[in-house]
Amino acid sequence: MGALTLTGLIPTIYEAMDVVSREKIGFITAVSQDFSAERAALNQTISSPVVGAMVAEDLTPSPFAQDTPNQSIGKVDMTISKSRSVPFGITGEETKGLQSAGTLVQINRDRIAQAIRTLSNEMEVDLYTELYKSASRSYGTAGTTPFGTASDFSDFAGMNEILDENGAPDSDRHLVLGSAAIRNIRGKQAVLFKANEAGTEDLLRRGIIGQVEGLDIHQSAAIKGTVAVGTGASATTNTAGYAVGATVITLAAAGTGAILAGDFVQFAGDSRKYLLDAGNANVSAGGTITLSEPGLLQAIPPSATAVTVVAAATRNIAFHRTAIQLATRAPAMPEGGDCADDVMMVTDPITKITYEFALYRQKRQVRYEVNLAWGKKLIAKRHSGILLG
Repeated sequence: MGALTLTGLIPTIYEAMDVVSREKIGFITAVSQDFSAERAALNQTISSPVVGAMVAEDLTPSPFAQDTPNQSIGKVDMTISKSRSVPFGITGEETKGLQSAGTLVQINRDRIAQAIRTLSNEMEVDLYTELYKSASRSYGTAGTTPFGTASDFSDFAGMNEILDENGAPDSDRHLVLGSAAIRNIRGKQAVLFKANEAGTEDLLRRGIIGQVEGLDIHQSAAIKGTVAVGTGASATTNTAGYAVGATVITLAAAGTGAILAGDFVQFAGDSRKYLLDAGNANVSAGGTITLSEPGLLQAIPPSATAVTVVAAATRNIAFHRTAIQLATRAPAMPEGGDCADDVMMVTDPITKITYEFALYRQKRQVRYEVNLAWGKKLIAKRHSGILLG
């Protein structure tokens, strides 16, 4: 009998990945990615390269090519905030029993799939949380699921309007939806089923929505339920007046309750819904609230202006890919390794995430681990927005 290694599990690992990578992990596939098999420690700062704007020049005849202008390549620093492991094991008795039943390969596949699913779901929730708490503005009606009116694409248009007004690039835009919004698209937007009008029969035949009005549509199991909001009521601004672009708004000593960071607010006379980076624990005592970038898009007049907290809602999210970055690494290991009998890096061919698989032989049992470290960072708040539901 040969030595037990991870090599024999490779086909089973890839079969498990084939199952998991097709589940509802819309954020992982839509965000900017920095995936590597290099190791990183928990709380370590890593840098990801970012190419900034480039300068155009006039074309002029010349006997030789001119020097290429120098361009500084920027970087985004982010912290590896999680280093996680999903372990599972098997004893000698269990191995013999499953081999006799002919189910050992299936059990291994299912356990590997569950381990990868656990890590994927945790990353998905982290990305969703980072976005829904910090996106710039919102569109739609709290408590009303989007896309509920047949042949009405106002919700797509509303999200594009937010991204347009905030200066997001036209390409590589994404809209990640929860199951309720996806249900309405599939059930009510019949025009998308017509191959001659939609340009594809993917939705009708395969349930794939693809792209609508320049937005790549994704579904995420992380979007479910409503996000709680503050209790603030009857609050008003002071009488100073605020120009377009202002982010810090002073409140008068009026109203009751609290307005929380992450709440959306509306100002009387302005239909836009602004997300708050900083709230106010007691509006009756005055104080300030801070809007997310890019701040006000319509000036507030120099008079007491009502401030309304948008009700609790499901938060679907539209964003440009470069608005948020996800970095994954293999967890840190001591120099020379630990007591693992075998360690292997395997890259998911769909998501491109590299997972570490480790095997530890113990007394009459074996421990397996699926490991991954990751961090995320919202780089451009203004290039994201919420579709309320």
